[in-house]
Amino acid sequence: MILEMKVPSPGESIKEVEIATWLVKDGDYVEKDQAIAEVDSDKATLELPAEASGVITLKASEGDTVAVGAVVCLIDTAAAKTAAAAPAAPAPAEKPAEAPKVEASKPAPAPAPAATYAAQAPSPAARKILDEKNLQPSDVIGTGKGGRITKDDAVNAVASMGTPTTGGNRGSERTKLSMLRRKVAERLVSAKNETAMLTTFNEVDMTNIYALREQYKDEFKNKHGVGLGFMSFFTKAVTRALQLYPDVNSMIDGQEKISYNFCDISVAVSGPKGLMVPVMRNAENLSFRGVEAEIKRLALRARDGQITVDEMTGGTFTISNGGVFGSMLSTPIINPPQSGILGMHNVVDRPIVRNGQIVIAPVMYVALSYDHRIIDGRESVGFLVAVKEALENPVEILMDNNPKKALEL
Repeated sequence: MILEMKVPSPGESIKEVEIATWLVKDGDYVEKDQAIAEVDSDKATLELPAEASGVITLKASEGDTVAVGAVVCLIDTAAAKTAAAAPAAPAPAEKPAEAPKVEASKPAPAPAPAATYAAQAPSPAARKILDEKNLQPSDVIGTGKGGRITKDDAVNAVASMGTPTTGGNRGSERTKLSMLRRKVAERLVSAKNETAMLTTFNEVDMTNIYALREQYKDEFKNKHGVGLGFMSFFTKAVTRALQLYPDVNSMIDGQEKISYNFCDISVAVSGPKGLMVPVMRNAENLSFRGVEAEIKRLALRARDGQITVDEMTGGTFTISNGGVFGSMLSTPIINPPQSGILGMHNVVDRPIVRNGQIVIAPVMYVALSYDHRIIDGRESVGFLVAVKEALENPVEILMDNNPKKALEL
C-alpha cells in the first residue's frame, strides 16, 4: 500500500511551510513516528514524523515551499525493511579501456568575439533594477538571448567589491533565508513602517537586586532547581507597571483599541534557527520561582527546536535581554501587534549620585520602545519610571517586605 504523506497544519493562520532539511534519503526505510524532515513555518521550525513504516519516496526538495495539505512524500508500507536496506548488487567489472588513438593535432578554434554593448543591453525592467543598484550594464553578464541582460540577471547582480590588492581570501556565499528568518525580517520592517515607534530610556541602580541574589541564590537554587536571575525581577516589575499603565498593555485593531486585563509576556530567546519569542501566559500570577522555571522551560524548548506555534502565539508585551550578549544600549523594535517592548542591557559599574554623594554602583540602561499611536509620552515615561522604582526597591515593592516568603524559601 502506498501512503501519501501530506503537510499537516502547524497552526490556524499558516498556509504553507518550507522544507528546511530532509532527515532521510529517497529510498530509505523509515519507522512510524520517526522524524523524517524539519519544516519551517513563519513562526517556528517543526519536525515532520513518519505516519507509517515503509520505504520512503521524497516528492519535495530542501528549500521548496509546500502548501499545507500537499503531498511531500510517499511511504510504501508493504516494502520489507530487509529488502529496502539490502545493499545493491555489485556492478560487473568493466573491461580495461583501450588506449586512445593518436590523431594529428588541430588548431584551437578562435575565441568568439566579445559581445557588443547592444547584445548586452538590458531589458527595461532590468535597466530599472540596475539603476536602483547604481550598476552599469557592463558590470553584469547577461544570460538572455545574445547576451541580453534579463530581469533575473539584474536582481541577482551585486556591486563590485573593488580590486583586491593584498591577495587575501575574498570568497562569498549566497544562501537562502529560512522561512522563519524571512518572516522575522518582514515583521520587523512592518513594525518600523506601520507604527509610530518611539523609544524612551532610563537607568536602573541594580545594587539591591545584586544584594538579594547574593543572599538567597544558593538557597533558591537548592530548593527550586532553577537560578534566581534578573528576569524574574524584571517580569514582576513589568507586570506591575502594565497594571498601573494599561495603555501599554493594549493593541490597535483597525480603528479600535484592545486592552487586556492579563499580562502575557513574550520573552525574546535565541534558538538554533534564530530569534524566537515564546510567551509566558498570565505572568502577573507567577511567583519568582514560577517565572524562572517557565523561562528555563521555554528557553530549553527553543534551543532544542521543540517550541510549538501555540507557545509563540499571542503575547501582550515583550521583554528582550540584549545584555546577555554585552549590549550597552539599544532601541528594540516592537513585536507587532503589541504596542511596547522593554530592552534590558548589560550591567556596568558606573558613578552615580546617592544621598548627595558620588558612588560606584552596578547600573543597567533600560529602553522602552512603544507605539505612539496608542501610548502617549506620559504613559510611556510613567511606565518606565514604575519599572525603575520597582527594580531599585524590590523588597518593598515586589516582595511586600518579606523576601523569604516571596522567594518561597
